[in-house]
Amino acid sequence: MLPLMAILLGFAPFFPEPHLFGKVKWLLGGGAITGEQPMTGMDWFDLFFHGLPLVFGVSYLVYLLVKK
Repeated sequence: MLPLMAILLGFAPFFPEPHLFGKVKWLLGGGAITGEQPMTGMDWFDLFFHGLPLVFGVSYLVYLLVKK
């Protein structure tokens, strides 16, 4: 159940683009280079809380694989 929750919470909303992908592209694009505004505190908070379920989900899957 945890991996499913991680995917749903990490990628919501799904259309037009997953929110987490947009934030990562914004972060990697370097805001100032592409003419966009730099990330604010709220954007970092949003990136953290959309990415956290994925980090927990992936770490849990790695735990299960190592445990076997």
